[in-house]
Amino acid sequence: MRRRLAVAVALVLLTATASVPLGLPAAPLAVRIAYEIEGRGIVYSWGGGHSEDPGPSKGTCRGYRGKIKPCPAARTRGLDCSGFTRWVYALAHGEDVLGPGNTDDHVRKMRRVSSPRPGDLVFFGKITKRSVKTHHVGLYLGDGKMMNAPETGAVVRIDEVSRKKDFAGFYRY
Repeated sequence: MRRRLAVAVALVLLTATASVPLGLPAAPLAVRIAYEIEGRGIVYSWGGGHSEDPGPSKGTCRGYRGKIKPCPAARTRGLDCSGFTRWVYALAHGEDVLGPGNTDDHVRKMRRVSSPRPGDLVFFGKITKRSVKTHHVGLYLGDGKMMNAPETGAVVRIDEVSRKKDFAGFYRY
């Protein structure tokens, strides 16, 4: 798995710098990788990105509550929100630092920050000292924007952080 991950990182790095908008000349590696992934038009798939290795995979219909019926996830190769951030962080860190869990599992591996930097993760839901119940995550790009896999029928894209309800905070690995 490490060898495949290293090859994937090398390929992404070769093309990522050409994909980053001109306003981000010194963007963190995670942000450069995210822009490369966004340029591929990868579709949302509930549960996608949670195979043994990070990256696009077929999703699952277990727990699916999306708008498109019947559930297309089991036949759609793509990423859900936590699958997207897991893959970006795996490529940026050279190993699967977030693991195959969901947003609740991922936020527990990070620390909350009050001043976000590009490359931090932005979580939505409710996070207290006693419980974590999140429902969405995106990669913070700066200027109030995030890249995310938002919903069934969409592709990985850039959205305003304020577009989603239940902002829970910015987190750093």
